[in-house]
Amino acid sequence: MPRNTKGYGAPRKPGDALKSIRRVLGLLKQFYPKLLPVTFVCILFSSATSSVPAIFLQKVIADIQTYSVSGDWESAKAVIYPKVGVLITLYVLSIMCITLWQQLVAIMTHGFLNKMRCKLFDSMQNLPIRYFDTHKHGDIMSHYTNDIDTLRQMISQALPSLIQAGSVVVCVFAIMLYYSVWLTLVVLAGVFAMLMVSKKIGGGSAKYFIRQQAAVGKTEGFVQEMMHGQKVVQVFCHEAKTQKDFDEVNDALYEDMYRANAYANALVPIIMNIGNVLYVIIATIGGVLLLTHAPNLSLSGLPLSISIVVPFLNMTKQFTGNLNQVTQQINSVVMAVAGAERVFALIDEAPEADDGYVTMVNVRTAADGTVTESDEITHEWAWKHPHTADGTITYTPLRGEVTLDSVDFAYEEGKDVLHDVTVFAKPGQKVAFVGATGAGKTTITNLINRFYDIADGKIRYDGININKIKKTDLRRSLGIVLQETNLFTGSVMENIRYGRLDATDAECVAAAKLAGADDFITRLPDGYDTLLSGNGANLSQGQRQLIAIARAAVADPPVMILDEATSSIDTRTEAIVQRGMDALMKGRTVFVIAHRLSTVKNSDVIMVLDHGKIIERGSHESLLEKKGTYYQLYTGAFELD
Repeated sequence: MPRNTKGYGAPRKPGDALKSIRRVLGLLKQFYPKLLPVTFVCILFSSATSSVPAIFLQKVIADIQTYSVSGDWESAKAVIYPKVGVLITLYVLSIMCITLWQQLVAIMTHGFLNKMRCKLFDSMQNLPIRYFDTHKHGDIMSHYTNDIDTLRQMISQALPSLIQAGSVVVCVFAIMLYYSVWLTLVVLAGVFAMLMVSKKIGGGSAKYFIRQQAAVGKTEGFVQEMMHGQKVVQVFCHEAKTQKDFDEVNDALYEDMYRANAYANALVPIIMNIGNVLYVIIATIGGVLLLTHAPNLSLSGLPLSISIVVPFLNMTKQFTGNLNQVTQQINSVVMAVAGAERVFALIDEAPEADDGYVTMVNVRTAADGTVTESDEITHEWAWKHPHTADGTITYTPLRGEVTLDSVDFAYEEGKDVLHDVTVFAKPGQKVAFVGATGAGKTTITNLINRFYDIADGKIRYDGININKIKKTDLRRSLGIVLQETNLFTGSVMENIRYGRLDATDAECVAAAKLAGADDFITRLPDGYDTLLSGNGANLSQGQRQLIAIARAAVADPPVMILDEATSSIDTRTEAIVQRGMDALMKGRTVFVIAHRLSTVKNSDVIMVLDHGKIIERGSHESLLEKKGTYYQLYTGAFELD
């Protein structure tokens, strides 16, 4: 089956993986500067004590050999019991350390995930709209679930196991080298075979685990998209086609998961059986060396005896067992690296650029016309404009005058959406944009908000280039009612207050009355305290739109943008809303995008767009007199699509 593998299993340099791991560990150290070293010491201590029995076993067997000749078992007890007592004490301390570090790891793991999700969300809030237009929302959600969960597995399981197993391997290797160089060399030969197998099989496993993470994100993105558009799927009877598309995406995920786990599941038994074979080889060679009375080469200088061979067998088992544990954790580390790369890719996404320095502030205007900044809310606003040249500050009253001067724009280079667009909106004017879908109407309002930046020309707000205005202040001065309504989980009151968080209940109710929403809200089960969820699924589309209009009304901005604000409302409701909209628009600069030409008749200026250009402009009456495109649209028996 053909697959789109773009971005799946892309070659990664070893340094990239190490960089991601170092970054995770760096953040862990940053978040828990005290707990991390304590945990590390506890793991090392518990690991070291698990290596000690080999030394005690060798000494106890040697003591037994010594005292078995004389038969003085009372003296033997006096020598052996203290050693056993020390060993028991070490084990008790080891149990305490293990309990402590496991608790600390649990605290750090979930705390780390909490902080990482916060970092993810904080980074996401600063991303430009373009990012969300070009990435599937389900794939973005996968960063918070699957990708973050791979870090949980690494921090809570893989890293402690690697540290523990690694320290045991180092300790046991040192002890083996201390007792017999010959037998240690045999063990190293077996370890070399293990490493070769791990490199071969583990490399294949790593490749498919990385592809698996990308496939999981793609699958979640597809499911989220289908859930959002389920009504459309059923209306057009595309269930079979959708099922087929899902099967392709799901089969790709199955293939990557199957291959990744097939490699991983094969690795563990192979490594384990190499360890078993090595155990037999050590037992055989050790027996031969004992029978031939071969000289022992060791750091201890002790001759080869049964007291060395027996503990050596246990150490071989312990050595290979911990190496096997290391190989088992490789998959978790590889998945965590893949997850970390995706998480850090989102965190490292360039935030929305904002080089503005002009801010919107509350001011008071004295009788003589002097404007002063006020810390109190005066509902009188001005643009605070610091001038670096002479160090002065000027205040420009916020009037709502918006000008677009010869603006060009393209979402993709070489594909112009707007060309040479010029618009003059005076304070209090109502400017309407009409035209076919794709003509560029919504794009103009997106540029005024600086969701996107223009390619050429100028956009000025009260005579100030909007590039100089901080985006947060610019957007605070604009009220928007979008064609697609978004309501959040919470009460109706909270959704209206979203327009201005410091608005009182009375102000929210007044805004709802202005928008014509109060009537249906008071008839809800709990009125303004009625809880909404699922984007207001328990409301009609028209009711959701009325709440969105009330939200914009409570913000009380000097400029309003109405992007098909009444498109989802029936004719009777539209008459109610239109009265509220007229009151809402009074004294404000308003940009209206409408398909129903009846809603723009009372506009001061109507702009007719076609393929990104303004082809006609004027009042309703003047455009009808021209008998051009607007005349044909208005008098024709159809509405714009």
